[in-house]
Amino acid sequence: MRTNILFLFFAFSVLIISNCSKSADNELIYADGSDGNWLLHGLNYSENRYSPLAQINEENIDQLGLDWQLDLGMKRGIEATPIIKDGVMYFTGPWSVVFAVDLRSHEIIWKYDPEVPKSFGEKGCCDVVNRGVALYNGQLYFGTFDGRLIALEAESGKLLWEVLTVDQSKPYTITGAPRVVNGKVLIGNGGAELGVRGYFTAYDAYTGDEIWRFYTVPGNPDEPFENEAMEKAAETWTGTWWEYGGGGTVWDAMAYDPELNLLYVGTGNGSPWNWKKRSPEGGDNLYLSSILALDPDTGELKWYYQTTPGDAWDFTATQHMILTELEIDDEPRKVIMQAPKNGFFYVLDRETGELISAEKFVYVNWADSIDLETGRPVERPHVRYVEANFQMAPDYNGGHNWQPMAYNPDLGYVFIPARETTSMYGQDSLWKFNKVGFGTGNGWNLATGTLYGKPTITDDKATIQGKLMAWDPVKQEAAWVVEQNNIWNGGLLTTASGLVFQGTADGKITAYRGSTGDLIWEADLQTGILSSPVTYLVDGVQYLTVITGWGGGYGMKNKHTNAVLPGTVYTFRIGGSADLPKVQPKYERALISPKWDLDLSKVSHGETTYWKYCGTCHVVAETGGGVAPDLGYSPMVGTPAFTSVVLDGALLINGMPNFGDRLNKDDAEAIQHYIINKVRTIQTAGK
Repeated sequence: MRTNILFLFFAFSVLIISNCSKSADNELIYADGSDGNWLLHGLNYSENRYSPLAQINEENIDQLGLDWQLDLGMKRGIEATPIIKDGVMYFTGPWSVVFAVDLRSHEIIWKYDPEVPKSFGEKGCCDVVNRGVALYNGQLYFGTFDGRLIALEAESGKLLWEVLTVDQSKPYTITGAPRVVNGKVLIGNGGAELGVRGYFTAYDAYTGDEIWRFYTVPGNPDEPFENEAMEKAAETWTGTWWEYGGGGTVWDAMAYDPELNLLYVGTGNGSPWNWKKRSPEGGDNLYLSSILALDPDTGELKWYYQTTPGDAWDFTATQHMILTELEIDDEPRKVIMQAPKNGFFYVLDRETGELISAEKFVYVNWADSIDLETGRPVERPHVRYVEANFQMAPDYNGGHNWQPMAYNPDLGYVFIPARETTSMYGQDSLWKFNKVGFGTGNGWNLATGTLYGKPTITDDKATIQGKLMAWDPVKQEAAWVVEQNNIWNGGLLTTASGLVFQGTADGKITAYRGSTGDLIWEADLQTGILSSPVTYLVDGVQYLTVITGWGGGYGMKNKHTNAVLPGTVYTFRIGGSADLPKVQPKYERALISPKWDLDLSKVSHGETTYWKYCGTCHVVAETGGGVAPDLGYSPMVGTPAFTSVVLDGALLINGMPNFGDRLNKDDAEAIQHYIINKVRTIQTAGK
């Protein structure tokens, strides 16, 4: 009798969980923002960031004003898209800290700090950022910079479970937002610049148990392959790539088609970047820089499309993907659209992976076109920089990076936060694989900042400039383009009222007329914006929120406002009358002038050491710095404080690494000789 009761109790519990899961799944499947919530990273599974709300429109936008703001008390980059349900906003900040904010009282309900060790800061290429949370059946999920996946009770912030998703002895990080599909939490990781093997994993949403894992590049072929996909991929690699990790990390974009039950995942660059060092005899190196379509229940690969075979330039395909239906040649097609780093806008059949079209959306000099028969780029000579150094366009920053696009089906335009970029790529003759410091193997010699022993091919058409553009995915051409001074502007939002919203690197939150690209509203928030705006309803009123917080890989070295202010939630509504931030005074300072007798014999060693350990985050007498200070202006240079920071970890609490296990006093002194020599050279040239 007791056994029967226990069995019935278990069966009843399973039934309840099953019904709850089905209801939670349906809530996400039918999420489109019409109820005033913002339930998924891209608003819906199609990730189109198109809100059907239209209270804020072109007729009244001149009345859009700040309603309230909330200082988060944290500096560093904030890249999260908030999740909003029933008057509560959830998002992440630097160091993977999670916030729940009451949208009526404008107060923090709870804050959860996963206490990521500050020593992990140096394992990331691009700041200690996090792109957000996922919400499912009352539970909140997020990844931490040190590689954990954590589930919290959404109402209270109480820890439910956590699981370590990476080998922490390797330079893995998590910066991307998880997705939840069919009761499974999906999370990838980053770290390809420092030498890891990419993969992403599905975990049970209730228990945290691993359900399946898909590796994006093959491991050691002397060991059994995980599946047929890895066995096939290994045929496209040569050399001993597994010793370098291989790369292919899944650090951002995913989308899901519930009707086809297909999960779409974008994969990253090779590790190292340099194709000839990673795979000496060539090969496509599957599944680097690819869009993968998988069964989310089993992790089985259904199809793939590789945007950049044999990637040698950090041309990731981890950029935002959007699902929609387009009328192409008088036939409706279910498509997936992406504008990855490589500068081509792709439209694929999302059922089969067939390439429908691909055209350049920014200036591209590495390929003439994409062959529609083979789906492969038609590469130009010398772009793999073997015989000559080559000035690439776009470069590793991409024609489009992680900042999300938006698609307005009413207008038929994809809005892209695009950019023109260019850099010189060349063989690094001194390169050796190094798990500490960037292991790119190309682009420039990080040890000296120069290129070696080859002729140089330059391109006077290549430029550096930001762009906001409306792209017609059927015609494969720009409908309009707004030129911007800065390349590192925030993600996008579009609405049923035909508006396009974007935050910018120079501190503006802007609104454009989606049909023409005319700027029709802006507010100055005085500090750079990376994240995407969102819109939602509270008590029937439409609000617009953007979260500021300057940083990221680009923001570590650069800023385009007078100050880097703490991360802040700014919320606007029609009739809002709160004061905008005060104009920040320009911080005037002079280059350092320590009274050192330079030892030029130490400058060379200092330069090598600087580029190996410091140059990822710091500049010297260049931009003035971003989140990380420009060392040409640092009062610590030439004092004992510099050695204390570098060798003793005096600023580890801020994320500044402790290099005491790798450098000694002579190294620290040599770095200072290099900095001072560069400053004095600049000062002399300016006289």
